[in-house]
Amino acid sequence: MRKLLLTLLFAPLAAALSAHASEGGYRLDRAPIDPTDLVSLQAGARTFVNYCLNCHGAQYMRYNRLADLGLTESQIRDNLVFTDAKVGDTMKVALGAKEGKAMFGAAPPDLTVVGRSRGADWLYTYLRTFYRDPNSPTGWNNAVFPQVAMPHALWTLQGERGLQVVSRAAQHGPDEYQWSELAPGTQNTVQYDTTVRDLVNFLVYMGEPAANSRKRIGIVVLFALGILFIFAYALKKEYWKDVK
Repeated sequence: MRKLLLTLLFAPLAAALSAHASEGGYRLDRAPIDPTDLVSLQAGARTFVNYCLNCHGAQYMRYNRLADLGLTESQIRDNLVFTDAKVGDTMKVALGAKEGKAMFGAAPPDLTVVGRSRGADWLYTYLRTFYRDPNSPTGWNNAVFPQVAMPHALWTLQGERGLQVVSRAAQHGPDEYQWSELAPGTQNTVQYDTTVRDLVNFLVYMGEPAANSRKRIGIVVLFALGILFIFAYALKKEYWKDVK
């Protein structure tokens, strides 16, 4: 019983610590996202439809939901819909699971809820840790997700980099790595990190588009409950004032 209680007590702590490391033992960076930054979310949506939506779908997200980001229907149709899809359609792709598996060795997953399943820190670090690997079928590998089947979709922006393991961790903890630039991209490091930040911000938004509204409503409800508690307590004192 004592062992069971200790396990239940320290399980959340162990989960929190493991969240700071990836499958490959690479330390995750904190994603500087802001779900209320509409400019960042709009930029992330643009990056998503230009670089991700070719292979990955978002079948539970509709284009017209992007109106919540301050975009008009015409802006969505003219700038974010590159197929014959209608603004009210879901963000699907023509690439099927079977064709995707034949091309990459694994079917590209749907990204509607990847922000909730993977977490912002994981996505932010993952998209910034691709490197050239001649032994990989795609020519790319990833420090966060070793032997990943996905090629580096944003390589023209970030450029090409190499990775060398400086030292392996003795027990628990991340390894030490050294990065090298093989070829520059169209963006410098700060610009690319900003692009990834915006993309991750949008991916997290897609997982729960109503999150900001839910939080605002929750605050109002808690405030109303607080006011009701004051009146309920005053009423209770009035009813019980003569009871000794």
